[in-house]
Amino acid sequence: MVQHQRYHQLKKGFQVIRRGEEEDDEESQTKIQNQTLVLDLGNTTTYFKRTKPKLLPLLFFFTFVSCILIFLPRLVSLNSLGMENVGLYFYGEGKYPLCSSVAYGSICCDRSSIRSDICFMNGDVRTNSNSSSIFVYSPKEEDDLDLVHEKVKPYTRKWETSTMDTIDELDLVVKKKGSEVSNPCEVQHSVPAIVFSTGGYTGNVYHEFNDGLIPLYITSQHLNKNVVFVMLEYHEWWMTKYGDIISRLSKYPPIDFSKDKRTHCFPEVIVGLRIHDELTIDPSMMQGNKSIRDFHNVLDRAYWPRIQGLILKEEAEARLSSPPASSVLKEVVEEETDQEIEKRMITRPKLVIISRNGSRAITNQHLLVSLAEEIGFDVKVLRPDRTSELAKIYRVLNSSDVMIGVHGAAMTHFLFMKPKTVFIQVIPLGTDWAAETYYGEPSRKLGLEYIGYNILPRESSLYSKYNNDDPVLRDPTSVNAKGWQFTKKIYLDGQNVSLDLKRFRKRLVRAFDYTISKRD
Repeated sequence: MVQHQRYHQLKKGFQVIRRGEEEDDEESQTKIQNQTLVLDLGNTTTYFKRTKPKLLPLLFFFTFVSCILIFLPRLVSLNSLGMENVGLYFYGEGKYPLCSSVAYGSICCDRSSIRSDICFMNGDVRTNSNSSSIFVYSPKEEDDLDLVHEKVKPYTRKWETSTMDTIDELDLVVKKKGSEVSNPCEVQHSVPAIVFSTGGYTGNVYHEFNDGLIPLYITSQHLNKNVVFVMLEYHEWWMTKYGDIISRLSKYPPIDFSKDKRTHCFPEVIVGLRIHDELTIDPSMMQGNKSIRDFHNVLDRAYWPRIQGLILKEEAEARLSSPPASSVLKEVVEEETDQEIEKRMITRPKLVIISRNGSRAITNQHLLVSLAEEIGFDVKVLRPDRTSELAKIYRVLNSSDVMIGVHGAAMTHFLFMKPKTVFIQVIPLGTDWAAETYYGEPSRKLGLEYIGYNILPRESSLYSKYNNDDPVLRDPTSVNAKGWQFTKKIYLDGQNVSLDLKRFRKRLVRAFDYTISKRD
């Protein structure tokens, strides 16, 4: 969290808005957004004050024509060379990244991002897992050829030195024509490859989506599934868990780089993944303006075949165990009044509580369930763990109207909710910044109605451990500033929540009213 905090302070300044406490906070946030336009260009952020237009329309016209004259020839030349897929990413009008084109038989690395390095190889590209190398052979034959040698770790947490120390490093080398005879092709591929690592924080659902799956979509979607994924630190369980998603991003089986000792040959290779921000996608940096909603659609296509199979199985089992429909209908008609029938036909909004065991658990969860049911929700408690089948979790959340949970990795499952549904995040002491950055802001970008509930000190189990004037209760920011070990020990691992249900009821009523009004 602390390393993320430093990154975001550098990137766009440090500002935390406590959401869900007062409506004035949202109003003031809107005013701030109306006053300042933030333009994020790579590693730098520029702030522009909004002012009334002073330039003549004619100037805009000449500017537009100039852009066309400058960039259209570049696009035409790239396409005519058949290089449109080699590192070419559309970053909106007039935005071109480094390595937007790569000469045949060469390597280009873009190391401008604070989050990840990404390298592009074009030509006769061959793998060599024994030496942890990937070679591209130059068409040049000169003896004095200036060979290129790049090193890269294909993982998206470049700024975390301790994490990157655990990631396998690859050597990317340009070799002279003729030397390929010592590394003959054993498997020839006609489509590009993307090489990435499933190491690092793999095993944590937040990191699996944020550091892996979403960047993989960002990097590969322009290839329309015509790509082979080459994985470092390959895990069978990871493929079992996420194979449905991988199959929607690539038509081909993935390659375990370390165990598959054969020489694989590709026309193009991308080593590393692009990443935009926490659990989100910047449409201005994507071909076709793809967004996090498009990634959500990938999840939809990945999980619904399995979900439909589960539904058919349940329906078949229900038919076998139920009496004939005619007798059931007769009993219902005889027993129910008109008002009861009308009430039965009104579907109660579905609310899912993501339950935690151990730290950051809601200790009065049973009372929360009763309160939500009293308000009018159909409540389900979900307890996901590492062994939970994601299709089943997706089925529950994708058909729900409201999701509630305490800040933590499991909040990543907001990605499974449909846009225009409600996400209520309970925010324990000391987690304000992380809750907003990792889940609050990204959920709004997905189109969810986000409600943050910042607990009061008396709702925390820390209230009974520390004096009222202790910084742990009074000034969590100062405690977090001491380092990650303090944040983790005190606020993440040592805190549970007992909700003030009278206070929390307002959020539930707000979610209920929103859901009903959306139906109307």
